Amino acid sequence: MKDGVIAVVAGKEIKQEEFDLFVENLPQDRKAYLQYPGFKERLLDQYLALYTFSADAVEQGLDKTEEFARILENTRRDILAQLAMREAVKNVKVTEEEAKEYYEANPNKFKKEETVQAKHILVEDEDKCTDILNSIVSGEISFEEAAKQHSTCPSGQQGGDLGEFGHGQMVKEFDEAAFAAEPGKVVGPVKTQFGYHLIRVEKKNEAEVQPFEAVKATIVNTLFQKKQNDAYEAKEKELKEKYVEM
Repeated sequence: MKDGVIAVVAGKEIKQEEFDLFVENLPQDRKAYLQYPGFKERLLDQYLALYTFSADAVEQGLDKTEEFARILENTRRDILAQLAMREAVKNVKVTEEEAKEYYEANPNKFKKEETVQAKHILVEDEDKCTDILNSIVSGEISFEEAAKQHSTCPSGQQGGDLGEFGHGQMVKEFDEAAFAAEPGKVVGPVKTQFGYHLIRVEKKNEAEVQPFEAVKATIVNTLFQKKQNDAYEAKEKELKEKYVEM
């Protein structure tokens, strides 16, 4: 066999580079199987089968049928349409100046709402909640240790840590207490439908407009998609007026 030729099917040389391109164009979910032994060999069998069945179809004269002609014409139409669509949008680009103009004109779209980072302790009984609060304030036990020992919330095993959250992510009573609390100070008992909470806000993050660089990629993608759609629709309208009679 010649260098670079992996098989000959019905007189046609099948080259390694052709098979490699076939593998490269596989969907990502199928590519994941390339790590398994034997998978590439099975792919080669499938690839060669395309040629063997094609050769068989020609031998049967299927390439001379009306069905083949119709499918071929439809495929030709689809490929040409895709190439023309690509041409219609190939010059679309978004400059940094356009991205900045969009950013400055739409500040509310890039506003990061106020958030807090907080820890809590949840128990079923108000008196028990008060007793735990007194133990924490007196220094008898740390907030984190009290959470691990007494909290019925799964976050208790992480010292009551709830991470960062914004308005509306917690139930109303908890939300109001957390956002009104002074960082570092334990507040409670706070009653909710889940029981009684002690809350300690670790940090408050004020609402702010995210800096341009942090959202630049999102803006560019948004504008690029819009420009592509606009270019496509304009071309579609132009071609309809040129070619369509109704």
